[in-house]
Amino acid sequence: MANVSCPAAGENAFECAKKQLGDAIKLLGYDQNVLEVLSHPKEYLKISIPVKMDNGKTKVFLGYRVHYNDARGPCKGGIRYHPNVSIDEVKALAAWMTWKCSLVNIPYGGAKGGIVVDPKGMSQGELERLSRGYIRGMFNFIGPMKDIPAPDVYTNAQIMAWMMDEYSKLAGHYEPAVITGKPVELGGSLGRDKATGRGLVYVGRETMKYLKMNPKKTTVAIQGFGNLGTFAAQDLYKMGAKIVAVSDSKGGIYKKEGLNPAEVMKHKDKTESVINFPGAKNISNEELLQLDVDLLIPAALENVITAKNAARVKAKVILEGANGPTTPEADAILERNGVVVIPDILANAGGVTVSYFEWAQNLSGYYWTEDEVNRKMDALLTSAFNDMVKIAKQYKVSMRKGAYLIAVKRVVNAMKLKGDV
Repeated sequence: MANVSCPAAGENAFECAKKQLGDAIKLLGYDQNVLEVLSHPKEYLKISIPVKMDNGKTKVFLGYRVHYNDARGPCKGGIRYHPNVSIDEVKALAAWMTWKCSLVNIPYGGAKGGIVVDPKGMSQGELERLSRGYIRGMFNFIGPMKDIPAPDVYTNAQIMAWMMDEYSKLAGHYEPAVITGKPVELGGSLGRDKATGRGLVYVGRETMKYLKMNPKKTTVAIQGFGNLGTFAAQDLYKMGAKIVAVSDSKGGIYKKEGLNPAEVMKHKDKTESVINFPGAKNISNEELLQLDVDLLIPAALENVITAKNAARVKAKVILEGANGPTTPEADAILERNGVVVIPDILANAGGVTVSYFEWAQNLSGYYWTEDEVNRKMDALLTSAFNDMVKIAKQYKVSMRKGAYLIAVKRVVNAMKLKGDV
């Protein structure tokens, strides 16, 4: 998923996505007709999902699915379960998925889905009935050559298993290629669980190489010591980088001499937080963002680097592990201050890249080793990084704008070849 903050208070996510698109269209020199066509999703569906709850009552949930653009291939995007899901949010996320898939050059368009629900208070049985109900409502709207969903916020491999099974029952045959992010036992790809973190490290490696940063002399701070942040910390540590700070939702820790991620993880497993790690100083999440480090990885929440704190960011490079951690106002400040920002639509694209590999394996019935998956992901992300750098230099713009220029241009070229614009 890819979230960003909107530039004005009260403005919704989709309006923000359209502004980003407009900037790219203008730089590329396309006419207003192209902007008009790409400012609207191809189609979307809203459904009601009745679910019998464990207490015997029936509750109706709202579900959405948006197909934003399919010029480059079938649509691809996750399904999120969250109480704040709205149609405008899903439209924006589908647009951002379009650009992410295009940037890493995989043959997909963009989609996104969601259900307005707080899944934390639901039993496994209720979640299963909800998930199967969503697929029944969306059966004619998705498919292996039409739209391939995946996990997103508060959804996981188990939910994908239920969804794939429900679709297969309705189709009358086993159809693993309809969903990615499945358990390996049901056609999931090896390496998918670590793909986002591993992809982040590949992009980080290329960034350090491009900026002539020695990994063994690079200091790193990571906001968000969950699945993504933990994996990135461990791999960067193996490369010789010094992890000086990490944090979770309860706070962070700092140690100038460096932290061993594996030891921090053991501490977190015991205490449910990284705070109070022996030999380290407790700091706040806000303080972590302002540390004097070479590489800052926001890997937790969106909108954490804003106009209010961007001027105090001392990192030389920001590698966006989270979706939309940097607001547009902050982007402008960071650019003026010479901070290099590697955008989320590349930095965290490892997940969708390996989802593509999972789909390809499902369609062929031939499965790759984890080493093969990693090599192929590395090649795609490295190529995308080099493309981004090249066009950013050509247009004399930031890395984020360079990434958008590549992505939008590829989509427009595909549409022109098909006669859509």
